[in-house]
Amino acid sequence: MEKNNTFTQGRILKPLILFALPVLLALFLQAMYGAVDLLIVGKFASSADVSAVSTGSQIMMTLTNLVSSFAMGTTVLLGQQIGCGERKQGGRTVGTAIVMFTVIALVMTAVLVIFAPQVSSIMNAPEEAFDKTVAYVRICGGGMLVIVAYNLIGCIFRGIGDSRTPLFTVAVACVFNIAGDLILCAGFKMGTSGAAFATVFAQIISVIVSFGVIRKKELPFEMHKTDIGVHGRTLRKMVGRFLLPLVLECFSCHFSMEMCWREFFPPMQWSES
Repeated sequence: MEKNNTFTQGRILKPLILFALPVLLALFLQAMYGAVDLLIVGKFASSADVSAVSTGSQIMMTLTNLVSSFAMGTTVLLGQQIGCGERKQGGRTVGTAIVMFTVIALVMTAVLVIFAPQVSSIMNAPEEAFDKTVAYVRICGGGMLVIVAYNLIGCIFRGIGDSRTPLFTVAVACVFNIAGDLILCAGFKMGTSGAAFATVFAQIISVIVSFGVIRKKELPFEMHKTDIGVHGRTLRKMVGRFLLPLVLECFSCHFSMEMCWREFFPPMQWSES
């Protein structure tokens, strides 16, 4: 069975490049995710649907990047523990992350489902596409638990030195997302709702594939049922040393970009031709 590189022995440059390339490719595929949605919706639905998917995708991408920043704290701490040979502590880190991200996902789900109109209004959704944007946000919000799991599992794999599995699962999600868009948007003419359901369904498939890989893979940490819980010392390390700085960096970056976008590219008012 292939052994993941811990980057603690031998030359570092080649293993680092081989580790980084799948990460970059996975980020590229994730960026193309929303573009494919817009392309297919633009081909088979109305201009209002395109506007709704565009606005809704911005909302979900911001939250997804925020979750990825949260999960990066897990990646860094787990990577340090694996490099030091702390197998038991690695299991506690993963167990703490599972509980913490479950809570985060449930809170995000409640906010997006209940306050979807308010969130869409904050994002300046055009009036003609407002209801469709709300529908998109609510559907994706209902699948937030899966979206969070999808990102957390990828960060755990990278924390143990495996960047190829997350790339594979992202590729699987992209394929099923395209298929779902074509079936629901082109076949059943579901427009915005079809794109949202396809996104959630694709990530469900990706999570299932990830669990299949985990069952077959020899993990470099010990994980028991008792590890799934809030371990105070581990949580303090994740939040204080890694999570808060990463989240603040992510939030400030996206906030500044959003302000620039609003200033120089105001929302377009769509009309049917």
